[in-house]
Amino acid sequence: MSKPRYKVDLPRQQAECEANYWRLRKLMPGVTYTERWQFTVLAGDNLHHTRIQVLERSRYTTSVQITQVARGDSEGSWLKAPKLTVRLYHDARLAEVLTWEHHRRLQPRYDYPNRAMYQSDEKAQLNRFLGEWLSVCLQCGHSLEKVGR
Repeated sequence: MSKPRYKVDLPRQQAECEANYWRLRKLMPGVTYTERWQFTVLAGDNLHHTRIQVLERSRYTTSVQITQVARGDSEGSWLKAPKLTVRLYHDARLAEVLTWEHHRRLQPRYDYPNRAMYQSDEKAQLNRFLGEWLSVCLQCGHSLEKVGR
């Protein structure tokens, strides 16, 4: 018996993207004029550094790259730290993951199995991961820069 084909839950994805937009706006004060934000997050015994860097700005969108750099014992680890490219749509108040690492043009749904071995809901998983990452930064993070102009 075959598994039913994955169907995109559009209301859930939009809700996640909307929540991510507001999380990012809290972490990115001065989004119209600031180029970079940095945070330190203590997770267990590990200290992590998260950086948000503006890649591109236009009238209705801002594209940012969010990267994590492990500090201390985790540096040089076999586990690669995440790096996401996210686009904020200011008119719609949504933020979605565009790329992660070298993976580009993520589709809302994939047939499985596929050549790249993406999960059927790969894009939804990445947007949920972004939400969890941003939530940790908001709850446990400390800015490494002076906030404001």
